[in-house]
Amino acid sequence: MTAISEAPAHFRSSANRPVGIGLIREAVTEVLARRRLIRYLVQADIKKKGANTLLGNIWWVVDPLLQMAVYVLLISVIFQRGGVDYPLFLFAAILPWKWFVSSVQDGTNSIVSSERLIKQIQFPKLVLPIASVVSGIVNFAFGLIPLAALIILFYADRATPWLLLIPVIAAIQLVFTLPVAIVLGAINVFYRDLSNLMRHVLRLWFYLSPGLFALESLKAVDEAPRWVVDILLANPFATLFTAYRALIYDGHAPEASSLLVLAGVSLLLLTFSIILFKRLEPSFAKVL
Repeated sequence: MTAISEAPAHFRSSANRPVGIGLIREAVTEVLARRRLIRYLVQADIKKKGANTLLGNIWWVVDPLLQMAVYVLLISVIFQRGGVDYPLFLFAAILPWKWFVSSVQDGTNSIVSSERLIKQIQFPKLVLPIASVVSGIVNFAFGLIPLAALIILFYADRATPWLLLIPVIAAIQLVFTLPVAIVLGAINVFYRDLSNLMRHVLRLWFYLSPGLFALESLKAVDEAPRWVVDILLANPFATLFTAYRALIYDGHAPEASSLLVLAGVSLLLLTFSIILFKRLEPSFAKVL
């Protein structure tokens, strides 16, 4: 199958291919028309991950708790840092971060891992990274189970109505995650080392985010150059972690302005990522 045959008939000429808004409109139409395919891919991905391990999807309940225990041992016991109710403070960051990492890694490999399907069946490839990210929502929902258990068993004083707004923050994170997964999924077709590189980038990203510490402590650092602090504050997960902790740990509303800015930037990134993906899509079958 060649790159020419991969494209729809009326777009095989470069002069007839849509650009800009036309690509966005085409992508939205294709994704909406393939809703059942996305649902099937999500269900297949969840079943596959559940079948690959002894505990199955229960790992999404156990794994964030184990990560929390490791960091609590490191920060609270060894370094004597942390603070009041530090396990809950830490878990409020680990849970959304685990969702993000899983979605990005799955999205990065979504096109390459579907090589046979792409070569055999004509369908919009954009559904592949989207399905990878959507399946992560189910795993994130599993992760809310240990969060609820922690609050009920150990931190009952943190149980406030603000917890009901967690899906709102999660929706903003979803909009931010989609363009990252879409772009990486497309580029990984041409540069296969990207998936290996991203494991290290994501690990570094977490340590540059206020996952193990409060954002206020970063602002209070006097020794660090101001431009370094500004870059760290511009990290999207500085906004997301702070918002999750406002609901889960502090029991009040998150800062709306920073969330709105992040949502707007994420929508712009999503637009550009779809355009990039649609431009590269006709070459996937040829390169694979």
